[in-house]
Amino acid sequence: MGRVKNKTKSSRTILNLGSIRIVRRGIPAFHWDDLYHILFTLSLPKLLGLLGVTYLAINTLFAFAYLLGGNGIENAHPNSFADAFFFSVQTFATIGYGALYPRTAYINILVVVEVFIGLLGMAMATGLMFARFSMPTARILFSNVAVICPYNGMPMLMFRTANQRSNLIVEAEVNVNLLLPETTPEGHSLRRLYPLKLVRSNTPTFVLSWTIMHPLDETSPLYGRTLESLIADNAQIIVTFNGLDETVKQTMHARHVYLARDILENRRFVDVVTFKGDNDRAIDYEHFHDVVPLQNVEELGGLSG
Repeated sequence: MGRVKNKTKSSRTILNLGSIRIVRRGIPAFHWDDLYHILFTLSLPKLLGLLGVTYLAINTLFAFAYLLGGNGIENAHPNSFADAFFFSVQTFATIGYGALYPRTAYINILVVVEVFIGLLGMAMATGLMFARFSMPTARILFSNVAVICPYNGMPMLMFRTANQRSNLIVEAEVNVNLLLPETTPEGHSLRRLYPLKLVRSNTPTFVLSWTIMHPLDETSPLYGRTLESLIADNAQIIVTFNGLDETVKQTMHARHVYLARDILENRRFVDVVTFKGDNDRAIDYEHFHDVVPLQNVEELGGLSG
């Protein structure tokens, strides 16, 4: 069979996933149907900068268009770009101070066109900014590393998370998958996801910290493997978190990727939660990522939670 030609123009886009960067080639980097999604995913400084540049560009173009009509703006200085520009700004935003106003049919036609564009632009910009600010975000903190240490006589892969906001996340759930390369007997190379069974994958309320634990028993995809082999295979542990924000009553999501080099053996996390009386709890985020050698477990009081 002949090869099918790919008529899609080759391009290069980069997707950032925390410590992982994915370079995609052979697909269009931009499509008009994705304009809203692209604007929605821009950082806030870039979005504000793009809106500002677009606003100035539209008013500049209309200012030159008004100048082509001669002295068609009442009370404007002849051939004054500044007066034409500020008249465009007033027209675009439908301010209408009254000092400058159209007096010819040509200028009135341009005013109609600009007002229509201005109404559409203001509606789109307002909707976009409202959607950006009303979108629920999760301030979930993941430990920089994962550790392997015993728990109730069973070796465990552990990492921990924390809610950085002063509110509750209800019905929180975590899913953990191991990503490994695989070659089929036919020679096909692929990356396969293996789900990791957790001691506890959900919690009714998430407010302080939560240590996620995966038992390294015979059923674990990690059983019998070494850190050296995982590093050689470029293994990744992909963590996804979702829960319901009690404040805004919307679902939030978070994700994190641990590389094989982020896993430490014979280490445990420093305890960051303290109890004060019967009702008070405190969490120390300054030591959230700290680990200590396993031989200090008894000295420091056991595993942190």
